[in-house]
Amino acid sequence: MEIQKLYDLDDIEFEDITIGLVRLAKNIPDHEFFFKININNDLKFSRIKDLVFNGIYYDYFFPRYEGYHKYTKTCFTFIANKSSESNQKKLQTELFAEEDNIKFLLNNQTEVEYILHSSEQFPDFSVILLPENLVFPIQDYNLSSEEELYQIIQYYE
Repeated sequence: MEIQKLYDLDDIEFEDITIGLVRLAKNIPDHEFFFKININNDLKFSRIKDLVFNGIYYDYFFPRYEGYHKYTKTCFTFIANKSSESNQKKLQTELFAEEDNIKFLLNNQTEVEYILHSSEQFPDFSVILLPENLVFPIQDYNLSSEEELYQIIQYYE
């Protein structure tokens, strides 16, 4: 009897996903930012289990906040771009190790405070009313399937 392949990894097409980049106009704590978002929206964002990135020398923790839009049944997730905590696993013995005690999910976008992700294939971030004079307009950003952040988001989805 011959065993059939259910799928071939070479035949699977991975689609890009669109995320939103959120930049704050003022430096405020997370709890204050989400308090102001929750006042303006039907979505009530609450903190969920942190995203954990395991490095060679450190484990990094990125806060996540999740809310559901009750009419569209869409889940929105804010992920901090900058790690809030790191636990050192082993001592760095290399002089020029590329790992620090602070990590950014998007290394080329260090001014971004939050990464906004939606459960929809074509997200509409405009349904989230952001506090005036506190946040710059959300910038759409495409992630390809080869990027590390794409893999992380797919794992936590």
